Amino acid sequence: MLRWYQSKLASRPLLTQSITTAVLFATGDTMAQQAVEKKGIQNQEWARTGRMALYGGCIFGPAATTWFGFLQRKVVIPGRPNLEIVARVVTDQTVFASTNLFCFLSSMAIMEGTDPSKKLKDSYFTALQKNWMVWPAVQFTNFKFVPLEHRVLLVNVVSLGWNCYLSFLNSQPSGNLGESTFPPDA
Repeated sequence: MLRWYQSKLASRPLLTQSITTAVLFATGDTMAQQAVEKKGIQNQEWARTGRMALYGGCIFGPAATTWFGFLQRKVVIPGRPNLEIVARVVTDQTVFASTNLFCFLSSMAIMEGTDPSKKLKDSYFTALQKNWMVWPAVQFTNFKFVPLEHRVLLVNVVSLGWNCYLSFLNSQPSGNLGESTFPPDA
């Protein structure tokens, strides 16, 4: 299986990363609905899961694949590998993370038929703060130890939990987003 995945990464990296990302975004949403929200499979919101898969496969997967290649080529500090990694993490967290959260929340609101500006006002800074608690350490490890072709995969695996959180945050009623607890109080 790993050999097959490797060959697909080599022959069609963008498509392979996008499909992988779509599947893992949908899985993260299912985890949010079943493990966190405890909806039960009969109450699974399949449209919500589809929106997550669509965003993962059509937006995040291609964007992250392209972004990691850009960082590898353009954020280079010869002879200073650890400083180079820190520069990549800082660039990733200030440019990509903030932009991705903006795009995620906006596109989810549009696909749900709600007001993107309200969604952003209610949840953007909460999500960004939580992002900065998780992703800098993940990305430092990713950039230091993981080959370029596997970086999106590592992010996708860690994103199972992160997407579970984002899906939960995104599903909260308007006005409760900034105050939501995760997991919900029992």
